[in-house]
Amino acid sequence: MVNIGQNIKEELQRQERTVSWLARKLNCTRAFVYRIFEKNSIDTALLISISAILHRNFFRELSDEVENRLVE
Repeated sequence: MVNIGQNIKEELQRQERTVSWLARKLNCTRAFVYRIFEKNSIDTALLISISAILHRNFFRELSDEVENRLVE
């Protein structure tokens, strides 16, 4: 199963961005961002915002997982 929080964390690190940077972009606290990293699921509106900020379509990864499960 895709761990969306971990994927967001890895993308943030890949881009060499800080938690503080993402928190400012999302207009939230650093603690909230750290909680996102621990989540296996996430609100779609929040994921849209994160996808836009990080320029990565996290929905595609989730969709790929759905497709894989349909094949099983």
